[in-house]
Amino acid sequence: MTPNAGSLLKRSMRIAGHRTSLALELEFWTALEKIARARGASLPVLIATIDEARAKDAPDASLASAVRVFVLENRI
Repeated sequence: MTPNAGSLLKRSMRIAGHRTSLALELEFWTALEKIARARGASLPVLIATIDEARAKDAPDASLASAVRVFVLENRI
């Protein structure tokens, strides 16, 4: 089944040694995967980098929000 545009897709991964789930729209997952490939990084490594910056710069922001902002700022 193909998700509808704008619907959330939840993925689980290990980041910084712990399991976490992240729900993003398909469009953000697609863009994030492209950015990771362009940087030669795995998706979990890229998301961990985003999470580290979020914890330092905007600790009250959710990881999903930080990822969306990152994608918008780094859109390729």
